[in-house]
Amino acid sequence: MATTNDIKNGTVLKIDGQLWSTIEFQHVKPGKGGAFVRTKLRNVRSGKVVDRTFNAGAKIETATVDRSDYQYLYQDGDSFVFMDTKTYDQINVPELVVGDAANYMLESQVATIAMHEGEPLYIELPASVVLEITYTEPGLQGDRSTGGTKPATLETGAQIQVPLFLEQGTKVKVDTRTGDYLGRVND
Repeated sequence: MATTNDIKNGTVLKIDGQLWSTIEFQHVKPGKGGAFVRTKLRNVRSGKVVDRTFNAGAKIETATVDRSDYQYLYQDGDSFVFMDTKTYDQINVPELVVGDAANYMLESQVATIAMHEGEPLYIELPASVVLEITYTEPGLQGDRSTGGTKPATLETGAQIQVPLFLEQGTKVKVDTRTGDYLGRVND
């Protein structure tokens, strides 16, 4: 058993038989009354986000989560096949667990998979990835009515907004958390 003093971002808590990942936490010591810890938690299975407050020093149950690097191999139906980079064991990760990360994964890319008792909980990609634009409309010179962006399809099939001057075949850096365009990458 741990206490609320052990809560950090990324800590996985076991509450009412469910696993919750800590997104944010804040220790609060008001002038009157006892201290408490305000947290924002995400259910690792459903993705639901809730706010939860704990009394300072209260006992909480943490879950053992192992994070390992896996290489993405291919998609097999409604699951994704990954290979452990150390043991070369292959695991199937359901599409529900992979979630939006599928929009930014290319074959042979390395991702971190968090496992609890042999079950994959979630996938962590690097903060940004480099992907090629496979289709976008040509930008019209002087057209600023749309705020200077246009839709572009990436090699993974995901669509993002990019500046008007970018063309098909350009490699771009994309934020894997938000899907935002971060910049052009020169080879």
